[in-house]
Amino acid sequence: MERGAIALDSCPGGLDLRLTLESGQSYLWRREDDRMYEGDPGGRYYTIVDDEFVRVRQTDTTLEWESTTDAEPVLRELLRLDDDLDAIMAAGPDDPLLREAYAAHRGMRIVNDPSFPCLISFICSAQMRVSRIHGMQTTLAERFGDGMEIDGETYHTFPTPEQLASASVEALRECSLGYRAPYVRETAGMIASGDARPEDALGLAYEDARESLTRFVGVGPKVADCVLLFSLGYLEAVPLDTWLRSAIEEYFPECDRDSYRETSRAIRERLGDEYAGYAQTYVFHHLRTAGTVEAGE
Repeated sequence: MERGAIALDSCPGGLDLRLTLESGQSYLWRREDDRMYEGDPGGRYYTIVDDEFVRVRQTDTTLEWESTTDAEPVLRELLRLDDDLDAIMAAGPDDPLLREAYAAHRGMRIVNDPSFPCLISFICSAQMRVSRIHGMQTTLAERFGDGMEIDGETYHTFPTPEQLASASVEALRECSLGYRAPYVRETAGMIASGDARPEDALGLAYEDARESLTRFVGVGPKVADCVLLFSLGYLEAVPLDTWLRSAIEEYFPECDRDSYRETSRAIRERLGDEYAGYAQTYVFHHLRTAGTVEAGE
């Protein structure tokens, strides 16, 4: 295992690792103490990306890592450590709700997950609490992913498209996927066969990219926006989930329009266009943790 540390002062605007990994953006990281979403600070987190194991923990001044590879470039990509958070926040509107959310959750970054696990995670997300979504992805990895031995412990990779495409719908339902099971299997089959890839959206104009992703089974515009934001680098994407619709109703009623497309355009403009996805993520986490609306994504 290789070991190293990234100085937090090399990450513009800082980093809060727990907020970033436990804010409902990514379901591919695990806490070694199994206390995800319990609100406890600290803890060591791990993931497996491209068959490389990465484990991290945050100190007051560094992000310490140990890995089967040189993890610094991996972490800079996965956690978007080079994003200038202060500049991103300054580029947005001077809005009371955003100021409150930015101050409360300083250091939270947008993740940059691999596209297939991200796509499957958000297909599973409908009407689910973040802890339930995380549990589903953990079960999928343990049931269908490959095992990796690290320091005498077995860790599991997220399943490949081929592994999920070859699973039966019944076996997927046993992982608590319910009605989402055939969606997961069929989408995995599309990717395994080469018929479509999430990356096909890259380079397209934002709304065209969102439309491209809706070809996958079980993917509507909200799930597509999640994949664009948390995997494909479209920082203007604003998933219109329960929490953001609540925020629109209470704080931005002028943005409520007749369709997802038009409401999305209005709220993106209201939140600052280029980095509207960052603003949405802070608002999402702020409202969710404040408990102002019923749980359910």
